[in-house]
Amino acid sequence: MINLYGMEMKKLQTLMVERKQKPFRAVQLFTWLYEKKATSFDEMSDISLSFREELKRDFCLDLPRVHTKQVSSDGTIKLLLELEDGYKVETVLMRYNYGNAVCVSSQVGCNMGCSFCSSGILGKQRNLQPHEMVGQVLVINNLLKAENRGEHVTHIVVMGTGEPFDNYDNVMDFIRIVNNQKGLAIGARHITVSTCGLPERIKQYSLEGLQTNLAISLHAPNDELRNKLMKINKAHPLKEVMDAVRIYEKNAGRRVTYEYLLLQEVNDTKECALELIELIKGTFGYVNLIPYNETNKNDYKRSSGNRVHAFLDILMKNGVKATIRKEFGSDIDAACGQLKAKVG
Repeated sequence: MINLYGMEMKKLQTLMVERKQKPFRAVQLFTWLYEKKATSFDEMSDISLSFREELKRDFCLDLPRVHTKQVSSDGTIKLLLELEDGYKVETVLMRYNYGNAVCVSSQVGCNMGCSFCSSGILGKQRNLQPHEMVGQVLVINNLLKAENRGEHVTHIVVMGTGEPFDNYDNVMDFIRIVNNQKGLAIGARHITVSTCGLPERIKQYSLEGLQTNLAISLHAPNDELRNKLMKINKAHPLKEVMDAVRIYEKNAGRRVTYEYLLLQEVNDTKECALELIELIKGTFGYVNLIPYNETNKNDYKRSSGNRVHAFLDILMKNGVKATIRKEFGSDIDAACGQLKAKVG
């Protein structure tokens, strides 16, 4: 049975024609699903009864089930969601003064094997389908509606468990659904996709015609160190990644964000800062410094506040735009690198 939440507009139009329906039927369905927020086909009153019966027979509108919910002292909410096959993924709601952002997972587990990250401990079990990613956003919207605050999701970051570009086609469908004006109508500039650096996918992404944001997880300024932190670098060293970034900037006309997780006395030295400046020279990106959230799965330590600000100061004095990422939900393991679909 096909979950209708996973169908982007063009594919749904094609499917409607195959079922002897007019293409506008897809717009009708999107309107009912996302604008009118129908939860059953019986509610779709301007669709013929016979076709509604056909829809009920062949399609579903199922959402992930909330298995557990945790609320941080800073208001961040982490949900452990159960999928139809029993696998579980985490999604996080972060409240900013400019809106509500959802951190979306793109895979069950992750194969990238970054040594500092909890998300890949079990390895990739499977890719998430578009409806399972859309479902994460819709479940959060339902949660916000239940709070009676008149709020909804305004921003999306595909930075949860998984490597989005290792699930490329499904992630692209997800983006087109949430960005579509008849879908969730989330502006492209409010959608960010993060990748650890798959060069061919970065180049492909540059040709999609999307105005979304791209974040590159660097975390090291040279291959020797990055090989130790991120095993993907052995397959795709920094030169390949940076060449792809330059192609992306040229084709998409968009700058990237370089994500840089600071680890005490590992990658937070003055020498690393200067190497990072040299690495990204000539690109238009800026650096997002991320305080590390310690886990019991490795020996990495969080850089001290003094070292973080010293690193930032070196970047800024050398003309590199940089910020320190605001932390959310570290007390409920909802912060960067902590998602691992833990039950209980």
